[in-house]
Amino acid sequence: MIPLRRALSNRKVLVGGAIVLVAVVAVAIAVPLSINSSGSNDDDQDSNKANDVSPFFGRTILDEVPLIDGHNDLPWNLYSNERNRINNFNLDSDLKKDPKWGQSTSSHTDIPRLLQGKVGAQFWVAYVGCNTQYKDAVERTLEQIDVIKRMVAKYPKYMKYVTSAEGIMEAFGEKRIGSLIAVEGGHSMDNRLAMLRIFYELGVRYMTLTHSCNTPWADASPVDANETAVLRNVTEWGKNVIWEMNRLGMLVDISHVSHGVMGDVLEHTKAPVIFSHSSSHKVYAHHRNVQDDVLKMLIENRGIIMVNFYTGFIGGKTIDDVVRHLNYIKSVTGPDHIGIGGDFDGVDSTPEGLDDVSKYPDLFDMLANGAYND
Repeated sequence: MIPLRRALSNRKVLVGGAIVLVAVVAVAIAVPLSINSSGSNDDDQDSNKANDVSPFFGRTILDEVPLIDGHNDLPWNLYSNERNRINNFNLDSDLKKDPKWGQSTSSHTDIPRLLQGKVGAQFWVAYVGCNTQYKDAVERTLEQIDVIKRMVAKYPKYMKYVTSAEGIMEAFGEKRIGSLIAVEGGHSMDNRLAMLRIFYELGVRYMTLTHSCNTPWADASPVDANETAVLRNVTEWGKNVIWEMNRLGMLVDISHVSHGVMGDVLEHTKAPVIFSHSSSHKVYAHHRNVQDDVLKMLIENRGIIMVNFYTGFIGGKTIDDVVRHLNYIKSVTGPDHIGIGGDFDGVDSTPEGLDDVSKYPDLFDMLANGAYND
């Protein structure tokens, strides 16, 4: 358990809302990765001890430090399936047996599975489509923030609305799922810094700068797959968005943005950033994934990349492919810059072995056991 103590003690010195939150998010994933950190060990006795790790050791870590998943789109399914009428179904039941939810290929979350998955805290995402840009994005985003709060309030035995690292740890001590709010896509703020400030006051603790569409001030990742696209990266006004988020203590999320925007943000931000649900471009060359030069910048920034499980982004169909991304990123950044952002309920294809939110303990057992480390 030395890596666990080290991971916790290193983070006690960090202060400031965004910095502390990034640090807490990174703890749980860093511990099992640290157990089998890269580098050879010539001491046979130490090697034997490493091989003696219980095959179920990884999941025990989740009883000691909270697993914080960076991205879950259940609120979008609440809108799509129920038009945000939270009394139409029971989240504390097995939704696989629900006649509507059970038929959906993008339904991966309910309270029984969250508990089985030992989820300590969850960023619930207030997402609205790019078709709302320049129209009703603000109003629709406010509705999604509202439904997240109503959902959490309906199940106080299992969930607790929190806005800080301290709140996460308090909820974890109460054996409740710390529930935070995120906004996915800068189009939600309608080019108004005032809306960014209002989102923060309403509890939003990270905003993804773009979704799959450009905003007037930042490019989205599809431009990297378009040879004729005119690249703007982050505009001068867009830097104000980054700095205002820094000032507020709102995490800057650079999943979904273009490669150029990633570099611009890391150059200009004054606080650690996150990738809430992204994977390695080296392992699978998709424009949604993160290239090595950016991963190296992330080290100095003290940010984290929270690995996505969507099969279309990991380039494979099993839990082994997710582990491949985790281990490659670890080889570039070390274990302290890696998190988990499964993207459950936001995708229609998940890897075998990570089918839904109940499967996190299996992943952590594999990481702690070191079976996939070269």
